Amino acid sequence: MSSTIKDKLSVKVVGYCRVSTENQREEGTIQIQEKALIDYCRENRLELMALFKDNGVSGGLENRPALSELFDYLENNSDIESVVIFKLDRLARDLYIQEHLIKKLELLDKKLISIKEPNLDSKDPMRKAFRQFMGIVSELEKAFITMRLSGGRINKAKKGGYAGGGPAFGYLAKNKDLKVNDGQTEIVKQIFKIRRYKKLSFAKIARYLNNLGVKTVKGGKWYASTVKYIVGNPIYKGKLRYKDQLNKRKDLGIV
Repeated sequence: MSSTIKDKLSVKVVGYCRVSTENQREEGTIQIQEKALIDYCRENRLELMALFKDNGVSGGLENRPALSELFDYLENNSDIESVVIFKLDRLARDLYIQEHLIKKLELLDKKLISIKEPNLDSKDPMRKAFRQFMGIVSELEKAFITMRLSGGRINKAKKGGYAGGGPAFGYLAKNKDLKVNDGQTEIVKQIFKIRRYKKLSFAKIARYLNNLGVKTVKGGKWYASTVKYIVGNPIYKGKLRYKDQLNKRKDLGIV
């Protein structure tokens, strides 16, 4: 943007983009949203001061670093008038979270602009109702996606397949299934032997593994709870568990 155009701009805004893993295919990459926001601001003579991007995160509030940075920026830059988003469900899919964030923006005296939806001014009863309706639709879409994912995993588990999640110590996820990690099988066998024959506590076994320099599946230290989880996991005896489904998988048995 040239300095000549910039000088003529009076309305300062910031942008926010978010792409979650589940609908990255649907909405495209975060770069698509970014370009749409930049084009919108240029066409509407808005000065885009900063762009905050949460890439591959859910719509909850647990892990939204860019959203947190956005609010910090707004609190420290009173000249920002609006926040521009691609769609309301990019701010959040959950209706309650949407309303909560919009209220936070109102308290900061900031407007919210959605480039794919009508004006979201909450002072207009009809537009507020529309925003809430769109939030409900997005909430139902998320529930539907969750239902499909959960149902698919349960059906796969019923057939003895790997339904997802982080592989336990001693296993690898490959081609959407589990296989034994040969490099860790001896450690698994040691854990069960020590527990069965030496009757050591989980804490002492964890200390033993740490002294050997063995790393957990996530590369960290061993704790009593980690050892307890392994000893109590039926997968090591060739039984694959997912929720209330338990199926025999002799190929996964280690002990």
